[in-house]
Parts: sequence; C-alpha cells; structure tokens
Amino acid sequence: MDQHYLTPLFAPRSIVVFAGATQAAAEDTSTAADQPPTASIPPAPAAAVLQALKAQRFKGTLQFFDTQTRGTLADLVQVQADLAIIALPPEEVSAAIELAARMACQAVMVLASGIGREQAQQWHKQARREGLYLLGPNCLGFQRPALGLNAGTVGPLANTGPLALVSQSGALTASMLDWAPKNGVGFSSVISLGPHASVGLAEALDFLANDPQTQSILVYMEGISDARRFMSALRSAANAKPVIVLKAGRRAAGNAAAQTHSAAIVGQDEVFDAALRRAGAVRVKSFVEMFSAAKCLASRYRPVGKRLAIVTNGGGPGVLAADWINEIDLQLGTLSPDSASALQAQLLPQASLVDLIDLAEDAGPGHYQAAIQAANRDTGIDGLLVIYSPKMGQDPAAVAQAVAAAKSGLSKPLLTCWMGDAAVVAARGVLKDANIPSFRTPEAAVGAFGSLSSFYQNQKLLQQTPPPLSTLAKPDIEGARLVIESVLAERRKVLTEMESKSLLSAFHIPVTETLLARSAHEAMMIATQLGFPVALKIDSPDIPHKSDVQGVALNVMNGTGVRDTYNDMIERVRRLRPEARINGITVQQMARTRTGREICIGVVPGDPFGPVIAFGAGGTMIELIDDRAMELPPLNQYLAHHLIERARVAETLGAWRGTNAADLDALERILLRVSEMVCELPQLREMDINPIIIDEHGAVAVDARIVIDSAPQAIGGRVGAYSHLPIPPYPARLEQVWPMRGGGEYTLRPIHTDDAQMLQELVQSLSPESRYFRFVSSLTELPPAMLAKFTLIDYDREMALVAVYKERVAQADGEMVDRERIVGVSRYIINPDQTSCEFSLVVADDFSGKGLGSRLMESIMDVARERGLTEIIGLVLTNNDGMLRLMRSLGFTVKPYPEDPDFRLVTHAL
Repeated sequence: MDQHYLTPLFAPRSIVVFAGATQAAAEDTSTAADQPPTASIPPAPAAAVLQALKAQRFKGTLQFFDTQTRGTLADLVQVQADLAIIALPPEEVSAAIELAARMACQAVMVLASGIGREQAQQWHKQARREGLYLLGPNCLGFQRPALGLNAGTVGPLANTGPLALVSQSGALTASMLDWAPKNGVGFSSVISLGPHASVGLAEALDFLANDPQTQSILVYMEGISDARRFMSALRSAANAKPVIVLKAGRRAAGNAAAQTHSAAIVGQDEVFDAALRRAGAVRVKSFVEMFSAAKCLASRYRPVGKRLAIVTNGGGPGVLAADWINEIDLQLGTLSPDSASALQAQLLPQASLVDLIDLAEDAGPGHYQAAIQAANRDTGIDGLLVIYSPKMGQDPAAVAQAVAAAKSGLSKPLLTCWMGDAAVVAARGVLKDANIPSFRTPEAAVGAFGSLSSFYQNQKLLQQTPPPLSTLAKPDIEGARLVIESVLAERRKVLTEMESKSLLSAFHIPVTETLLARSAHEAMMIATQLGFPVALKIDSPDIPHKSDVQGVALNVMNGTGVRDTYNDMIERVRRLRPEARINGITVQQMARTRTGREICIGVVPGDPFGPVIAFGAGGTMIELIDDRAMELPPLNQYLAHHLIERARVAETLGAWRGTNAADLDALERILLRVSEMVCELPQLREMDINPIIIDEHGAVAVDARIVIDSAPQAIGGRVGAYSHLPIPPYPARLEQVWPMRGGGEYTLRPIHTDDAQMLQELVQSLSPESRYFRFVSSLTELPPAMLAKFTLIDYDREMALVAVYKERVAQADGEMVDRERIVGVSRYIINPDQTSCEFSLVVADDFSGKGLGSRLMESIMDVARERGLTEIIGLVLTNNDGMLRLMRSLGFTVKPYPEDPDFRLVTHAL
C-alpha cells in the first residue's frame, strides 16, 4: 500500500500493447492466443509506438496483442500486465479497455488524437468502472529512461537524468527532447498530456513528487480543470523538489464585465502568478528561461538565496550581468572586506574587487580558481557566475578545466558563461563534461540563477498555512451574513456604500463615519454635526463608479455649499443615468491628514482559483497607475507583509521629505480582516476598498464597493466549509483539550509546519520496536524530505492530528519552564477512489496506556467522516499485538492481507 497508485502506469513491470496487427515478434513478445498475425496495417500511432518500444530493451515484460486474433477468455487470463497501451482506431478503443480489465491490467494508455470531450469522457467513465487509470487520449505517451521504456511517439528515448518533464504540448515535448542531449540534460520521466485527459497534470505531479528518481520537475501547461486538486498536487511536489512552470496563454489584464476597479485591472495571468508563488513553484516566461532553468536543475543545484557573485575577466560582460541582476530583483553578491583583502594578494595588480570580482583581462586559470574558492567561503554570497571573455594568446579550455577542478569543493551553485563562439567550443565541452551549466550570454546565466532563487523565496510562502480567522478580535460574522442575505433578498448583487461599510465594520475594518441624506436640508444638518469640510457621494446600487457621473464632491466647506452640491449632484446624475435608482447622498467628514497616502485593497475573482486579494495604489487614477500585487487567501501577518512589499506603492509608505512612515501594522491588520471576509463569506465576489487613507496614526477606509452572489463558488466541485478557496486553511476549529488518563491534559489539534522539530523528537524517542511497527524500517529519525512531507500537508486530501502535552523541564541554569511535546500522531490520506482513506498511528512509549491511541483514532475517524469518506483502512504488522487489540476494541475488522502474510488488513466503515 506504500506504492503510488500510478506506479502500474508510469513504472510498469509488464506491458501489453494493443495494435491492429502484431509485428514480427522478438524474444519476449507474444499474443494472447497462438494465432498467426492478420494482414491489416497498423494505424500511424501503433506503428510509431511499436517502433519506439522496440528501439531499446524494456527492463520489464513486453507483449503485443493483436485485437484481430481470436481466442477464448481463458486465453486472455493468461496474458496479464500492469499497463495496456492502446494504439487503435477510436471505434476499437472501448473494446480494448474492456479486454485490458479482463487481463488484470491496472492502467491503460490510449494513443489516439483528435478526440473530443464527449468521447474522451465516455472512455474515462468506462476506465473508472473497470478500476483502471487512463492516460490519454490526445497525448503522445511517456518515457521512463531508467526503465528503458519509450511508451509514446515523442521521439527517441531521452538520456537518464534527474529531471522530469510534464507537458501539455506534444511539440514542446519533442523540442525539449531534441535539445536535451547536446546540453547534457537527462530525464527521469517525460509525460505528454493532452486535452480531455483523465490522468492529468495534478496526477502526474503527484506521482513525480513521490518518485525517488526525480529530483526536479519542469512543467509546460496551457490550462487546468480542477484548481484545488492542481494546487494540492503542486504544493506537495514543490515541497519535495524544485518545480519550474512555463504557462502559455499570457494575455493583457482587463475584464469588461468587472464591476470594481480591482477586477477591471487584474488579469487571469497575474492570478496564476500569485497561485504559483503560493504553491512554492517558480514560473518562467519563455522557452529560453525554461531551458536555462533545466540546465541548472540537471546539475542538481538546489535553491539558494538572492546574492549572486560575478567572477569575470572583462568589465563589460560583468556589468551586463550586474545590470540584469538588478533588473530581475536579485542582489549582487560581494566579498567581505576580509575576503577581498585575502584574495587581492593572489591576483594581478589590475584586478578590482569592488562589487564585481574583476580579475583583469590577463587573468589565468589560477586566478579563477582562487576567486571561486574565496567566493565559496564568503557567507555573503549564495551563488557564483563565472564569465570568461576570449583574449589573444590565452587558452579558454585551460580556464574551463581550472573551473571544473574547483567545482568539487564548492557548496554553492556555480554557473558559467564562456562568451564568443568558435574560440570557446572546446571550453564549453569541458564544462559540459564536468556537469557545470554553461550559457552563451550573461543575461541567460543570471536568469537561470534567478529561477533557483525565486524557488528559494517561494518556499517561504509555501510554508504558510494560516487559519481562516486571525488572532485579532473575533468579527461579527453572523451580522455580516445578515447584511448579505438582506441584499440578496432584494435580488441585488451590488451593495451600496452604506451596506459595504456595514460589512467592513462587522470585520472591524476602520471606516469613516458615513450618514445617508435623502434631502438637501438633511445633508446640511448631517454635515454640521460631523464638522466641515465634508465629502458628498451619490448612493445608488446601479452606479458602480461614482466619479463616472461626477457623483463625488470633496472638501465642501459650509452648509450652503452642501445644499447646492446636493441639488446639483442629484440633478446631474438623474440626467446622465435616468434609469438608476438613487437612495440619496452620503455625507462624511473629510479625512484630516496632509501626509496620508491613498491605497486600495480589493478582492477579485481569480478563476479558476477563486477569490484573490489585491493590494496597490488607490484613488481615482487607480486604473491608470495599474499598481497591483496579489495573494491567495487565507493570509497571515507574514503573507500580508510580503503582499505589501510587492506593490510599487510600498515605496511611498516609508518616511520621506519630513513625512513620517505610515502605520504598516494598521495596514496589515486590514489585510488580515479582508482575508477573514474572503474565507468566511463565500458569497463575496468582488470588493474595492478605495481609497484607504493611511498615515503614521493608522488607516481608515473612506469608500467601499462590494459585489456578492448567492451561490458559493466551490472549487473542483467540492462541498463543505472553505470549498471556495484553492488552498484549504489551517483547520483550527478541530483543536480540542482532553483529560489524560492518570491526570493532566493534552491538546489535540491538526499538525502544522512549525511541528517539524517536535515530530522529529517524537520519532527519535521511540523504541526500535515502536519505530519499526510504525515505519516498517530501522530508521532512527525522519529524513528531511519525509519530515517536510509529514508536516506540510494539504488538509483537503489528508489530515494529521497531534497530541501535544505540556511538561515542566529544567533548563541549564536549573530554572523550570513549560515545554510542549508531541506525544502521539494519527493520520489519514485519502485513497484515489476518493471514498476511503488509509490511516497510521503512533504514540510515545512513555504515554502508552493513557488512552491517547483510542482518542487519536476516534478523532481522526470523526474528521474522515465529516470529510464524507465511507471507509478507513490500515495495515498492521501481524506481531503488533497492542495495535491489533486497539483496532478490535474500536470495532475494526481484522483479516489477513493477501499481498503480504506479515500484515493484517484492518477496516472500519465510517
């Protein structure tokens, strides 16, 4: 049960190929019945895949089955395989899927092109009924070089390497495979996906995340169908290994149907960028960037920081590299004064170590080696780019050999750029043989390092799993829902300013006091009470942008001005928009600050990812300025701070020209409140809080506009709380405190990333027997990858509950302090059938017999039941008597496990 469910598809031990006619068999080929082959000519996909399969020796069993051959059911039973490859005309595919099921295949691949959605869905449904995983149609197959398996038509089998490529374009896949050999790039897997796929991008990523042969993943994609599933798989993969994504379909921002400024200026491509960042992956914008990233990843370089040092023998190329470092928001890595002083003595007198490590044009191999070693030792440098420009009388290959010799002692990524062409061919060959990424231009090399650096930065975003509600004062969620219900009851979707501000107030977002006047006289009275100057705004559910009809008047200084402004505004709006319903005019006191900055916080529909939070410059010129940064909810303080930093308006929030810095804490609190609104109000579709005036004293929302809808937008067809969000929030609601048998108490709560150290300590404290019972392994501690996988989980497809106990421990100075300790973990992972789950359980040895095991199991079963699952199953070692007793006491059925007599299969209906 530890084997990934797609192993029979992507790592089969045996394959049967369905074609229109069998080819001349070699060695291990056979048919289902001992009949002579028919004379029919195989279709083009069949011929191509047969040729590809026979071009090298597959390490498993390979059989060819002629569908024209006659045979009995008993003959079919004798032909068994993990994977069936179907290369037949569309009208014969359905029958072939049925045959594959009778042959006990677990997966099928259909190599048929030009298949429409309806036909593809029929095959998908049939495969599900037969219990088969189906890759295709409209795909070119896949390659697994280490297995000698070329099960497709994308080209010759790639070289073996650590990279996996998943592509929704057959042309790009073929191009990448053609490019790879000459650039020293090999693959663990190459998977071609097409439209209307059953096993799609999410499933491929999930397999590759668990594939030990894959160290990094390249993805070319054109679209997704299930955002929640895609984000879950992508986050899981990026948590285990670097993921680089190239997405086609970039288009200009703009949405003609949008009813708020934020939605109008935010494009779907920007939303996709935000989703990738939050998933911990990196997006590249071109084939060139993808190829550059592939070179680095193929060299097994791991993500690092942003500080790239430039070692060069020419100032011009070095400056070009430094310019591009600044352009893509990296940092130029420089030597510390001590490092520079020590290195200077080993270099030519003309060498300069200010910013660039410029060795001078006459620098030789020894100078390059000394500079590389110095940069590697310096803690202020995260990576090295070595640039060489040819010079008359020098040997570029000798310098390359010196660089290659220095590589073995490096702890940081090393990239190279040997400029020129004919003079440096041999040198590039030396670098390629040493598995050192080499680029023809400084910009390409810097861009490749930027991709690695972005992955390092995005990993911090991946680790954030906030709850739906922050630690701030609890909002009035029920009051907010009543406002929404009353608006929907009137069959309206756009809230008025007064209703919008009521909603903000329910979530404790500061708003200016605003009162509605229905006559000029009433407006004068309100203005006098509030104090001058005041602002007047038209209040109408039919006018989304007040300034479009001159429905805003600012700095009205007296009662006469209020009366005249009121009458003029009403007359003007009725003339410009005679069909609009007018409730009156709102009156509010002008925000009294000379140093206030105008910003905007919004919520935009980010299909297919659901609602997205936007932040940027505010005011009436918001669309012209076009300053927006975005983040997927939910937010915590780290994410809110990171969101602010990415917007250009952030530069105006600090102190400048005698103006005090704005209160960023207040701004972060508003962002957290907006995140709460998005999580708790699935009816929320669009929102503009514009402008928000912020200065050193705080922030206040001056105007707001909110669009709602009655039907919550569940992502991926899921139901339940927070199903409208692409990333499940941390389920804080599951936290409970339970009494400990024998005295004391413990907290039962979902696991989170901060638990890594405590979880490691639990595993290290277990007896060898307990560790073996849990992991069926002699490991003494969790490897880093496994620890990350166990603590950063997707709460939608798995759950882990930890029992946390507070104990008194003595510090080194003898002082007693409280320390939290994880003393038990229960976990389930949903099976591919989406109706059952597999569980695991471990309890600290010194807490055995205190009722923790029963409580952990009952609680994890409750969560699984709430999730809609119908069965929970597990494998228990036959000699684990204590666990088997516990299972029986909880009502589990215990029976032999057919695949391994050392285990018992335990099951319980939910």
